[in-house]
Amino acid sequence: MSASPRSVPLLRRPAQTPARSRQLSETTEEALTVIVTELATNAVLHSGSPDLSVMFEADDASLTVTVRDGGHWRARPAPRCEGADMDAAFGRGLSLVDAYSVDTSVRRSAEGTVVRAVVAL
Repeated sequence: MSASPRSVPLLRRPAQTPARSRQLSETTEEALTVIVTELATNAVLHSGSPDLSVMFEADDASLTVTVRDGGHWRARPAPRCEGADMDAAFGRGLSLVDAYSVDTSVRRSAEGTVVRAVVAL
């Protein structure tokens, strides 16, 4: 899918599909929707990639969301100095993903970034 701001809302429906097809709780559906929204938004805003992909893998104990982009990770020019502000309009994406998942990993390479978040069922 195109890594554009218009794509992010379109990815919410596919995020709901695995939860609904497996008859998972509303809490799990919310977790998947938030995770996909936050990770896709990060790819759109920070990767410079023209596209991104979202994949879901499930087993009896967990559901894994993987978001992949073809961009190049850019280090911050300086460390973030502001504190965590729960009322901030941005800057909490990975913290939200971590709160909803039992495991989160980020792999950066020359081919892009792959972020995986595992939600316990």
